[in-house]
Amino acid sequence: MIAKAPLDIAMLFEEGEPIDEALAQAGRDARLKHKQLGVPLVVWRDGQVVEIPPEEIVVDPPESSGAVA
Repeated sequence: MIAKAPLDIAMLFEEGEPIDEALAQAGRDARLKHKQLGVPLVVWRDGQVVEIPPEEIVVDPPESSGAVA
């Protein structure tokens, strides 16, 4: 097994962009999975819990800035 270089967490938080990209990708992945499985997505909207039916879930394409698909 090849050892990976440890990530410098402080640097990642300082830079911010890698964390933002990871969170955006996680959101896309969650929306896509709900849509594929036919399961509603539950969100908080205007102070209420709302279910979004799978056919209404919008999955944005990953940004072309080198984000991992």
